[in-house]
Amino acid sequence: MQQLKAWLDKTAQQVPPKSTIGAAVHYTLNQWDKLQVYLEQGEATIDNNRAERAIKAFVIGRKNWLFSNTRSGAHATTLLYSLVETAKANGIQPSTYLTALFEQLPHCKEIDKLDHLLPWTIKL
Repeated sequence: MQQLKAWLDKTAQQVPPKSTIGAAVHYTLNQWDKLQVYLEQGEATIDNNRAERAIKAFVIGRKNWLFSNTRSGAHATTLLYSLVETAKANGIQPSTYLTALFEQLPHCKEIDKLDHLLPWTIKL
């Protein structure tokens, strides 16, 4: 990383900032502190590929959702997608989780006591 930083510093002075390589070099230098987080925190990853994959379905469907008929319909869609992606992130098949959730949710008496229905605690 020290060698990369030295190269970036040197290159930043040799290339025009608005060139493609100049823009990339300056972007990397501006993000340098964030780039090194994974070196200092063992649980951090070097990239955000997992997060990017998780939101890919939303990005692809974004233009389709511009035509949601109502605000409440758009809100319901976001809630459903959040449930699906949270299930996936916890290694649960979304259809299995949603089935269990919709079967158990009507039996809940107190709205503030739903922790047992979270993907990482639900009994499937």
